[in-house]
Amino acid sequence: MADPIINLTDAAADRVRSLMDKAEETVSGVRVGLSTRGCSGLSYVVEYAEEAKQFEEVIEDKGVRVFVDPAATMFLIGATMDYREGKFESGFVFENPNAKGTCGCGESFHV
Repeated sequence: MADPIINLTDAAADRVRSLMDKAEETVSGVRVGLSTRGCSGLSYVVEYAEEAKQFEEVIEDKGVRVFVDPAATMFLIGATMDYREGKFESGFVFENPNAKGTCGCGESFHV
């Protein structure tokens, strides 16, 4: 069996479960994609997903589903999705071996 496109930490899976429990509509997981924005060019996007879109990869890990936007697949191979909470901010964080650099604020990356 091939390795999944992205791996989830326990903290990320717990946060996905928590978000799904709080969703106002029925969702079956979260979608991970990329947007062209920020100083370095690409930024991660995480949103609710009701179902898989055409050509999306579906990762089932630690009891949650993550749908990977096909346009983001080649930029996310081997990445790890984590969730961190700090004093001033909290959110999903990606450790991505494909990123060649990030902007100073850490909001975007380039390959």
